[in-house]
Amino acid sequence: MKKITTILFAIICTTLIQAQSSKETTYSTEKDVEIFNKYVTHMQEKSNLSFDAIIIETAKFFLGTPYVGHTLEIVPEGLVVNLRELDCTTFVESVFALSRTIRDSYKGKAATFEQFTKNLKDIRYRGLQVGDYADRLHYTTDWIYENQKKGLVKNITKDAGGKELKVDLYAMSTNHEKYKQLKGDEALTAKIRGIEQAANSRKNWHIPNTEIEKNSANYKNGDMVGFVTTFKGMDLSHVAIIYWEGERLTFIHASSTEKKVVIEKHTLQEYAQKSKTNNGIMVARPL
Repeated sequence: MKKITTILFAIICTTLIQAQSSKETTYSTEKDVEIFNKYVTHMQEKSNLSFDAIIIETAKFFLGTPYVGHTLEIVPEGLVVNLRELDCTTFVESVFALSRTIRDSYKGKAATFEQFTKNLKDIRYRGLQVGDYADRLHYTTDWIYENQKKGLVKNITKDAGGKELKVDLYAMSTNHEKYKQLKGDEALTAKIRGIEQAANSRKNWHIPNTEIEKNSANYKNGDMVGFVTTFKGMDLSHVAIIYWEGERLTFIHASSTEKKVVIEKHTLQEYAQKSKTNNGIMVARPL
């Protein structure tokens, strides 16, 4: 039955390359490999830069790339590699994974597409393998927590002047019928609920909107910034990469408003304050 499903999927998505092992599936296209190779060529003389500089160069490489949401929602669950279209989360994850690939190439590890996909998988999923839908890191506070455990990022929010924040996650489990992977699957929904409850038990911090500029000396180029939302059952509504444009503190992101990857025209504090549903930021530093 699995073979039949795979064949039908390949007929429908003729440009999709599906690389399978006994445990995992990776979805990508020839265009993604082409973009990766262009990126490696672009970064050839820059692998010896500081990691924060590599991240900014990588983020700028994608300026103008179209914003497209929900690109990860392919069934069965697998590692989706899509450098052609990005949303805010896949932009940050792809930039971090590519930057690690380039940095490691300076240390002698080959900058291959396979190494990039491994780095991307490590960032996006809870464990060492791509498992089911619940193994993907859906909530940003959980994403930060798990990637800090792996030594991939450090949550600097508390040290950067953060104040304690109560997180109450339940949006996915209570709206399970809206997710095609959860609809009708009580066991998988229960797994998501358990992840939410575990995340709710942890301490979190945020930097209030009015204190972002005051604490700006703590933020570096390449840090991930997440915008804390007041929407019930959620934690963060948007993520981006901090960018010091001269003395101006802003960020680079896949913008749903501008429908592409851009350098934000507002400062970080202006952007945070202009949203009625945002009440602060979290900051995680890639390691």
